[in-house]
Amino acid sequence: MALCTITYANHFNNEFHFDDSHTIQNNAYIRDIKNLPLFFTDGSTSSTLPQNQSYRPIVTTSLAFDYWLGGGYYLFFFHLSTFILFLLQGLLMVCFFTKLFNISLPDDKLNTRVALIAVDLYLLHPTIAETVNYVIARADLQSTLAVILAFVLYQYSARCRKFYLYLVPVIIGALAKPPSIMFAPMFFIYLLFFEEQLSLADLFKLSRFKQVFAVIKKSAPAFICCAFMYWFLGRMTPKTWEPGGTAPIQYLITQPYVIAHYFQMFFVPNALSADSDWQLLPNISDWRFAVGSFFILVMIVIAFITSAKKQLRPISFGILWFFLALLPTSSIIPLAEVLNDHRMFFPFVGLLISVSWTITLLAKKLAPLISKYIPAYKIVFSVTLCLILSTYAYATWQRNQVWHTEESLWHDVTIKSPNNGRGLMNYGLSKMAVGDYVTANIYFNKALKILPNYFSLYVNLAILKAVTGHDDTAEMYFKRAQWYGSNYPDAYIYYARYLNARGRYPEAIKNLQQAMRLSSANIYARTLLMNAYENTENWSALKQLALTTLQLVPDNADAKNYLIAANTKKGKIDTEAEKAKHSPSTGKYLALSLLYYNAGRFQQCIDACNEAIKLKPNFPQAYNNICAAYNKMQQWDKAIIAAKQGLALKPNNQLLKNNLQEAYSHQSP
Repeated sequence: MALCTITYANHFNNEFHFDDSHTIQNNAYIRDIKNLPLFFTDGSTSSTLPQNQSYRPIVTTSLAFDYWLGGGYYLFFFHLSTFILFLLQGLLMVCFFTKLFNISLPDDKLNTRVALIAVDLYLLHPTIAETVNYVIARADLQSTLAVILAFVLYQYSARCRKFYLYLVPVIIGALAKPPSIMFAPMFFIYLLFFEEQLSLADLFKLSRFKQVFAVIKKSAPAFICCAFMYWFLGRMTPKTWEPGGTAPIQYLITQPYVIAHYFQMFFVPNALSADSDWQLLPNISDWRFAVGSFFILVMIVIAFITSAKKQLRPISFGILWFFLALLPTSSIIPLAEVLNDHRMFFPFVGLLISVSWTITLLAKKLAPLISKYIPAYKIVFSVTLCLILSTYAYATWQRNQVWHTEESLWHDVTIKSPNNGRGLMNYGLSKMAVGDYVTANIYFNKALKILPNYFSLYVNLAILKAVTGHDDTAEMYFKRAQWYGSNYPDAYIYYARYLNARGRYPEAIKNLQQAMRLSSANIYARTLLMNAYENTENWSALKQLALTTLQLVPDNADAKNYLIAANTKKGKIDTEAEKAKHSPSTGKYLALSLLYYNAGRFQQCIDACNEAIKLKPNFPQAYNNICAAYNKMQQWDKAIIAAKQGLALKPNNQLLKNNLQEAYSHQSP
């Protein structure tokens, strides 16, 4: 546990990524701990994207708890709660493995030590790092933890066995993520191997019917429980949810090779990528289908053979666990991604049982022979083990660093998965966020060649074109984004933000209302709409929206301010202008200039900046805002003058450089 904590010490402030945006950052529901009962009755509270709204109340509850504990989006608490559960899973795995090994090889003092070493390998394995670093992937951890806890309760508590209390964690785990229901077939195999001492072949022997029937009878409650949870989850999942894929047969024939890849990653985790560029196989004539199918066949044969002997059954059990844990993501249901690193979190528990027990039995058998040639073989083994653990720990530390920021994560993806259009786009997005528009444009266009119909890419291209002053092109891209992503709120939200900034409030309001019809809990859409209502002085609509927003998020500062504006019928800009007038300061005038700019009142933006410059002549930020405002007014010569004045004060200011470049690009020859 100490070694694991040291290894993960650099991950506690890693940023949100991927689906964290719509399940955590923009999800208003998790911002109020009072919404906990709602999470269990309404699956739409899990995400602001209708297509991603699934019924996972345990996950959403844990996120709301982290938000409450940290008093907001304090990353440390989101990672801390996940990590504590991760360590708890490690402890339970030691208990589970030890009991399993003791049944197969009784009275062996090495069993606990083998279990400890095996769990060390799991906790430090770099493949596991994605699930620990990726906040919303805690669903995999919570469901896996639940399955292991269920086995431990069954193994160690007679009361839990008698009253079926070991099924309680399974129910809770299923409310985190559906793969927990795979406990039922895993439990059946466990009873078959370790209680009735039967093999897989015995399932087909009439002479073993009574024993097999005893296993069926004992495992029946688990199957009933898991079947009910499968039905219940399906009933509670919003109808808007989509698995993401559209080709079930192609997805199915691709998975054997994907499973073989997962197996290889257990031993040599050399191709870890947060977002792979693997594609569906075209048909079964592809050589990868043959390789994957052959691998699965060989593994099943090994599982049959090793199930025949008591000492070998952990090997068979682990193999079957591996396949059963992958079944929900590697079957006929086509998911958006062909493979994901976090999908290995649950299956690797079983694979670890198989591998660690195989090595243990081989070591026991070969020890007398090895000791003849290497007398100090125990020291050699210990040193080798320490080297492996150290290598894994170092690799995990490095993966934590990759997950630190959006830029570091997506840069790694562009290297590991160069044909992933989404990865290229997101790396471009990270560059656009820091004002590197040239690099962003390069990566957006690379992504466009791979994903010509991806709505999110058109949204980002539109934002880039708008920032660089190409409004006509920006409009075109926004329209394309809505064409390809008509059911996605972001296609309307970011276009509305663009319209708001240009004072086109009626159009912005129309787009934001559509976004809220798709996702009423999107706090960003609500904030933009309140801004548009304020700027159009639609006080009644503003008041109503502010009140409903405060019902969702009682501590939302924006909603409180907009409610005050609605009640006083005085907008934020007017209020800030009065504050600046009565108590002038450079900060107030600069903030006021940004408000004017975002409202499309560019001359007033310039006037506010000039007031700031009167107070502080050497103020490059003010010159930047003046340049940006003149660019919007298409007064390129004045924009160039302002930019040069600002750069004379701060030559390395990237925003000033970008605004100057925009002015130059439009200036007449």
